[in-house]
Amino acid sequence: MIPTDFSIEIADWNNDIDRGACLAVREQVFVIEQAVPREDERDEFDAISRHVLARDLAGNPIGTGRLTPKTVIGRMAVLSDWRGKQIGAAILNTLIEQARALAYPAVELHAQTHAVRFYEKFGFTVYGDEFVECGIKHFHMRHELAPNDLPERRGPPPKPEVRSIVIESREQALTEVLRLVGDAKRELCIYTRDLDPALLDAEPMLEALKRLGITGRGASVRIIVQEPWKPARNGHRLIALAQRLTSVFAFRTPVQENDLQYPSAFLLNDTRGYYFRVLGNRYEGEVVNYAPGKHAQLLELFNQAWERSEVSDELRQLAL
Repeated sequence: MIPTDFSIEIADWNNDIDRGACLAVREQVFVIEQAVPREDERDEFDAISRHVLARDLAGNPIGTGRLTPKTVIGRMAVLSDWRGKQIGAAILNTLIEQARALAYPAVELHAQTHAVRFYEKFGFTVYGDEFVECGIKHFHMRHELAPNDLPERRGPPPKPEVRSIVIESREQALTEVLRLVGDAKRELCIYTRDLDPALLDAEPMLEALKRLGITGRGASVRIIVQEPWKPARNGHRLIALAQRLTSVFAFRTPVQENDLQYPSAFLLNDTRGYYFRVLGNRYEGEVVNYAPGKHAQLLELFNQAWERSEVSDELRQLAL
């Protein structure tokens, strides 16, 4: 089940509260747990780096990480009670997004040896021999950022005006989801119980999805469907569209119980927007056109559910 009990934000190191929150997490993890000398844990790069901060719903700091001007990701730390809940993944994804926004061609990090496999999941590769830093074994790792993902070197793009809409009806949901689809450059990710026929089988939505599929270079629409037999039985028109655009649309069905019973639903575009519903069989929810932290969290957890899922027999048979 996708956790919704924390948030990710860009911290302001010049703000005493944000700086203190980041340092509190690092103090607990590095200085107290790992016995790293405090004078080694803090350095001159803190003041000039981009910092990411995770907080619980009460606003307490629970994780942090930074990206330095040397294109190095570091100081990745999550409090022990919160480990294993995708917080580190959300922090890392946000730092990589920041690197892309700055047009960095690659990012590097010093991975503690036990964490190498974690970073490999995000595209990092080991180079060089194992070394010891602050009494802890590490490896150098590097992640090349694809040229197509890099913006032109004109500095970070301006942050769009954030629109947060509380959804209360099907009509409102359709209007706002059409905007999210229209804002997409190439990619959509959808987690749904039954392909939401009142939304995804609506004529305007089918036209918008078709337009994305035929005009977006390298377009990709990945959809996790918990109950694929329902849209297959009812002749959902998105299935027919997917059959005509097989290089664009991909469907999978969960096989693990926690993914099958996940009660919520969401849609993500590739411009950091989302539509999230706590109860997937209702329209009530929230649409935000630009929310990097929450988007990174949902995207990472969608990707994990996608890897655990399989191509559904019902939709595969229809495509034959």
